[in-house]
Amino acid sequence: MVAAYDHDHAHVTMKTERVTLLTTKEFKSFLRAEAQREGVSVAELVRVRCEHKPHPDEVELVRLTAELREALRTAKSSLKKGLSEAQSTLAELRTGRVGGTLADHPQLSRSHGK
Repeated sequence: MVAAYDHDHAHVTMKTERVTLLTTKEFKSFLRAEAQREGVSVAELVRVRCEHKPHPDEVELVRLTAELREALRTAKSSLKKGLSEAQSTLAELRTGRVGGTLADHPQLSRSHGK
C-alpha cells in the first residue's frame, strides 16, 4: 500500500529546524524500510505520520471507548454494591436476624445439597 502524500504548495512552510533522535539500529532500519516502501524520505515519513490528523472514525472510536470505560466503571460499582448487600442479607439470614432461623431457609445453608 502506498501512502498518499498530498501537499498544498501554496501553504508550504520552510523546514529550518533540525531534530536529532537517538534510536536502536533496528528502529532506524524500520524507519528506512517504511520510508522506502512509501517512496519518501525518512524525514517526510516522520513528519507525515506525526502530523496525522485523525479520521472521523478514529475520533468516534476514542469517544465510544471513553463512554464504554465509564459504563464499565459504573457497572462494576453497582455490581460491588449489589454483592455487598446480598452478602449482608445472607449473613443476617444465617444468624437468624431476619425472622426465623437457618432451618427455615435450608437453601442458605452452605452444606445444603452436598
